[in-house]
Amino acid sequence: MAKLNKEEFISSLKEMTLLEIKELVDAMKEEFGVDPSALAVAAPAAAAGDSNEGPSTATVVLTNCGANKIQVIKIVREITGLGLKEAKDIADNGGNVKENASIDEANEIKAKLEEAGASVEFK
Repeated sequence: MAKLNKEEFISSLKEMTLLEIKELVDAMKEEFGVDPSALAVAAPAAAAGDSNEGPSTATVVLTNCGANKIQVIKIVREITGLGLKEAKDIADNGGNVKENASIDEANEIKAKLEEAGASVEFK
């Protein structure tokens, strides 16, 4: 018997009736001892379990600008796109630099700000 590739197999399935497909699934269960419908249900459940490792986003909060206030203002403007006055207000008073940032992006922002001497935390 010739080996079918994926496209040929799908093409064959398209030509079958629902009853023939059900019989094929039943035969696969019997031959291989695997229920394909159970695998289809288990895969999303396993994927959902992996997402509970921790939060996927964070809010980057500037708590103190440190000694290099001008450099911190420049970085805040670069990240947020805010004007000079708004970025200065965040540097002076602290506040959210970026909300709902991915964890990787939040770590990059934190590294930039800490390199300039600022204190940063995640919420």
